Amino acid sequence: MKIRIKGNSVRYRLTKTEVETFCKTGYYEERTEFNTKTFTYALKAVDVDNLGAEFMEDTVTLLVPKKWSSNWFENNRVGFENTMILNNKSELFLLVEKDFACLDNTTEDQSDNYPNPKAC
Repeated sequence: MKIRIKGNSVRYRLTKTEVETFCKTGYYEERTEFNTKTFTYALKAVDVDNLGAEFMEDTVTLLVPKKWSSNWFENNRVGFENTMILNNKSELFLLVEKDFACLDNTTEDQSDNYPNPKAC
């Protein structure tokens, strides 16, 4: 799973195996270790109406409605998005999507990515 954070925007991209694991277990996480702390980013299926997020104990968790996630790995839906209104009235844009293979040359292993719909 990849994470991209820019300003008040958080995006997760998941490979085929990660999407399937998330759908079957309701949870998926990745960790990045530093000398003194570990940063964790996670995806969790919960009983909510819309995509949300929380940041607690060095962990960013995106909360996905269970009704959306149960068969996501079996359908053509690319992902989920929502603009979350924060307590201070600012906005946090959230996006969770399937990771497509890049069209340009890259050294990154893409063997578990979804086929890019723009590929010929």
